[in-house]
Amino acid sequence: MENSSSELVFVLHGLNETTTNRQIFFALSILAYVFTIIVNLTLILTILLEKILHEPMFIFLCNLCVNSICGSTSFYPKLLIDLLSDSHVISYSACIIQIFGIYTYLICETTNLSVMAYDRYVAICKPLEYHSIMTPQKVGMLVQMTWFLSFIETVVGIVFTARLPLCGSRIDKLYCFNWDLVKLACVDTTLNNVYGYFFTVFHIFQVVLIVTSYIQITRTCIESQTERNKFMETCLPHLITMSTFAISATFDVVSARFSSDSSLQALRNSLSIMYLIVPPVLNPLIYGLKLKQLRRIVWRRFNKITALK
Repeated sequence: MENSSSELVFVLHGLNETTTNRQIFFALSILAYVFTIIVNLTLILTILLEKILHEPMFIFLCNLCVNSICGSTSFYPKLLIDLLSDSHVISYSACIIQIFGIYTYLICETTNLSVMAYDRYVAICKPLEYHSIMTPQKVGMLVQMTWFLSFIETVVGIVFTARLPLCGSRIDKLYCFNWDLVKLACVDTTLNNVYGYFFTVFHIFQVVLIVTSYIQITRTCIESQTERNKFMETCLPHLITMSTFAISATFDVVSARFSSDSSLQALRNSLSIMYLIVPPVLNPLIYGLKLKQLRRIVWRRFNKITALK
């Protein structure tokens, strides 16, 4: 029976198999959320307040941290509420807001990682031209582009989904995901499918560009010890971040679209939240540990704060 989307209340079934130890999961989740906010906010404030860090690499890292906070905030609050409740429901409007936050995070993360790969390619493969290529104007344009593309792609996808009459209310996830709403539609969803596949190919192209950039970087680094050191300090963290995010996000997209085996639902639910939990925590830790300049400044500021106490 067709339902009016404005009256729908969705039931999130992702926690149904988690009936015990919810208090432990709640404690771990709130610790992870608070830790994510603190470490990302620390790097953001450090980069903003220290003029010596107003370089492209650190600006893009700051953008990555801002996006991590946005993505985590789209996911954790609802999860924490559900862990303390026996009724895991979400209204249609709240579901759309969560989809907007999570999709914007996903797309912005992919685009920002592409921009960071381009920055490292220019820095290592064309060092003499770096400052003439990565001008403040171009850096600002690239940062704006990451958010503009994310907003546009997400909003158009949501508009396409909002026009669909829905005939169900069950979502087999811990959170709202656009494709799960599309699967509840009572009508043909070809337009949504074409739009989704188009941008899936687009993001695969982004990953190919990242891989191509690092192939060129690797070739350059083989010939120089100095460049090898630069690669280990600035590029290795980026590769770890990209690999973690790409693998978990790809698994979730593929399983959501092509898998129908309910017996693997618990496993899919666990792996589908990796890109919402791991990168926001891992990114600032990896970069904070590997980038000596950033690490020294953070440690110096921390010592000043503790000295005041």
